[in-house]
Amino acid sequence: MKAAKQVIVVGAGIAGLSAALRLRHKGYAVHVVEANPYTGGKLHAFSQDGFRFDAGPSLFTMPWLVDDLFRLHGKNPEEYFRYTRKETVCNYFWDDGFRFTVPASTERFIAEASATFAEPQDRIRAYLQNASRKYALTGSIFLEKSLHRAKTFLSAEVLRALWQLPRLHTGMTLDRVNRQYFRHPRLIQLFNRYATYNGSSPYKTPGIMSMIPHLEMELGTYLPEGGMHAISQSLYRLAQEVGVKFSLGEEVQEILVQNGRVTGVRTASGQMAAAIVVSNMDVYPTYRKLLKDQPQPETVLNRERSGSALIFYWGINRLFPELDLHNIFFSNDYEQEFKCQFDHKTLADDLTVYVNITSRYLPGDAPMGCENWFVMVNAPADQGQDWSLLKAQARTAILKKLSGVLGVDIAAHIVTESVLDPVGIYTKTSSHQGALYGTSSNSRFAAFLRHPNFHTSIKGLYFCGGSVHPGGGIPLCLMSGKIVADQLPVCPTS
Repeated sequence: MKAAKQVIVVGAGIAGLSAALRLRHKGYAVHVVEANPYTGGKLHAFSQDGFRFDAGPSLFTMPWLVDDLFRLHGKNPEEYFRYTRKETVCNYFWDDGFRFTVPASTERFIAEASATFAEPQDRIRAYLQNASRKYALTGSIFLEKSLHRAKTFLSAEVLRALWQLPRLHTGMTLDRVNRQYFRHPRLIQLFNRYATYNGSSPYKTPGIMSMIPHLEMELGTYLPEGGMHAISQSLYRLAQEVGVKFSLGEEVQEILVQNGRVTGVRTASGQMAAAIVVSNMDVYPTYRKLLKDQPQPETVLNRERSGSALIFYWGINRLFPELDLHNIFFSNDYEQEFKCQFDHKTLADDLTVYVNITSRYLPGDAPMGCENWFVMVNAPADQGQDWSLLKAQARTAILKKLSGVLGVDIAAHIVTESVLDPVGIYTKTSSHQGALYGTSSNSRFAAFLRHPNFHTSIKGLYFCGGSVHPGGGIPLCLMSGKIVADQLPVCPTS
């Protein structure tokens, strides 16, 4: 009886955990090596002065992708991981006092949006139906399979998608698609916001991205018990139970290659042999640091980076009943905001502010009578900007906006604060320039320009995570782990 083939996964982010669990199920001996002393990557958390904060992603959709990993190993997901569907998707605020709440019910949204924005119900319904149709046509192709294998395109579903290519709006921007459907500038702005879900600009990203509202409005938004951090930690617990080995606080220094095939990795403590290596590290430092003696895919590595974020974690010593889990305070010139971010690599004077408050539903996340505010604005990737100055300016602008809309001096209620900028995101996660989604999707061909989930000339080397196909965000990272595992056969152990 032969020993199971050894797999080393570099990085314990959500995609790395997904790949590790799926490869373990196929019979491989899996060893995850993580530079940080914790698992989860961006899906991390911290506590400060009695407040708990999720450090990274705050939106949870498609929870069944997490459940699938438990069921794959014959486990009941509810024994490890529980979540509830939110009745309110998001609250939207504008500076002049205009407000709109998106309910979880699609029909309620259609009726209330029609009444609020004076748009015909049939136009709103047609838009959402078109979003659903786009996802149905392309989801299994662009999100669940490798776009870099010829067999992906040799199927009837691909032919159906290609036949309806004009309906996918790949030849126009998301903003243009939204303007074709709607007249009210605030409803257009609401739907333009979905470009930020992949770190892009609605004035540049292709119109096919209008399918993203389907994931949120029709498939639902959810809150895990224990916060977003519970997603990664439940999978970490499962991985340990099924025999995945972890080395935390150990940085991989090199992926070893010999005669066109991976042979393992090297860390400060020595070499680890493996027939297969999966890098969950951002593809840019994977090549520049771990594969620096190998040919570099310069075209891919030098593409425009996605947006990043500037996040303020505030402990607030009062309650705001008008706020919910997800809240957006819009800027008055949305297009200028994105021009500043992507064209000028800076922050606009007037910013759209996202506020996430988990203590609304998880009381242990804040002391009695207090709230934990995750306050985020979209930011450019780090290219040497003066972040000390930008952080100070952004903080002032954010406080002015929130205080004006809510009618309360927010600064007077901040009792603890922590800040994360693009430089810090890079330091904590190795995401090149602090970009949250790898390369940007500001191109009609963006889906095809991402790095593949395998190396084209080094056998046994694979890639997963937000910087490679199919992209960033929790669902896509989980899918990237699956795409990697699907390319490998069941481990031959005899």
